[in-house]
Order: sequence, then structure tokens, then C-alpha cells
Amino acid sequence: MAKRGPKGKPIDVTEFEKLCGLQCTLIEIAGWFSVSEDTIESWCKKTYSLKFSEVFRLKRQHGVVSLRRRQMQAALSGSIPMLIFLGKQYLGQADKVESKDSTTAAITLNYNDKDLVKG
Repeated sequence: MAKRGPKGKPIDVTEFEKLCGLQCTLIEIAGWFSVSEDTIESWCKKTYSLKFSEVFRLKRQHGVVSLRRRQMQAALSGSIPMLIFLGKQYLGQADKVESKDSTTAAITLNYNDKDLVKG
């Protein structure tokens, strides 16, 4: 029988899902539980009948919603930078730089082959 390495701490579903919500990567989650990435992959298959990437895609949304909520709270509390950011993201607002001078200029370069060679 092959010798097994030291056991990591058990993988708690709630804790795992919170880590996904915090946008932790597979390697970070494996490190948190002191197990290999393969162990996390196997655990996801056993627990959710899905690959880690599929579980992560679903469970990370809780963190995305929390972040969006906090951004809205900051904006509604008067954070000017957050108001600007959300206006650009959701209202199509943009910084516009307008030029009063609408003329164009053409530049002509005249040279001959002697100008290109240093002598």
C-alpha cells in the first residue's frame, strides 16, 4: 500500500463557498485547507458532481453580489469616485475631451537618398 502524506484539515462546504465568494483561486483554496489542488478537484466532484471551475463559477457570484452592494452603498453615501465609476459602467457616461480646433494639418517630408546616408 502506498504511503499517504499528512492529512489536511477537512474541507467545510460553507468555508469553501466563502472562499469562492472572495474570488480565491484553486491554489489558494487548496493552501487554505492544506490539501493538494487535486484533492479540491476530487472533493468538488464528490460534493457537487461538478469540476472545481464549474463550482467556482457558481459560488463566486455571492462575492460579486456583495461587492456590487458595497459599491452601491458607497456611491449612495456620496462617494464621488464611486458615483463616477458606476455612472460610466451602467449609465454609459464617459469622460469627453472636446477640441475647439477642428482643423487638420498635412505634413510633407522631402528627402533624397543622400540625406539618408551619413558620409
